[in-house]
Amino acid sequence: MPKIKTNRAAAKRFRKTGSGKVVFSKSFASHILTKKSSKRKRQLRKNQLLTRANRKQVRLLLPNG
Repeated sequence: MPKIKTNRAAAKRFRKTGSGKVVFSKSFASHILTKKSSKRKRQLRKNQLLTRANRKQVRLLLPNG
């Protein structure tokens, strides 16, 4: 059976932690920031853990990542 190719779009967006959880950065933080509140911009800077429901889908996109 051939090797599974890594989905490059997913590789740029997600990464695995040491314990095997999946981390990603939030969207909407790059431009048009004037109308967003300070609280909202501050929360967008933090990374987010992927939910268990979506973990299997990302695991298939990143076979050895």
